Amino acid sequence: MAKDLVCGWEIDERTTNYYTVYKGKTYYFCSAGCRERFEKEPQKYLKK
Repeated sequence: MAKDLVCGWEIDERTTNYYTVYKGKTYYFCSAGCRERFEKEPQKYLKK
């Protein structure tokens, strides 16, 4: 399981359709909205 850094939900990385790669690391999300928010300001969410 992975944590959605935007909303905090636990995400099954094997089944989610929402992910992005940032600086060589893959991040998983619960929805397209959370993924888009992360992609706009990744450093904001990585500092949490």
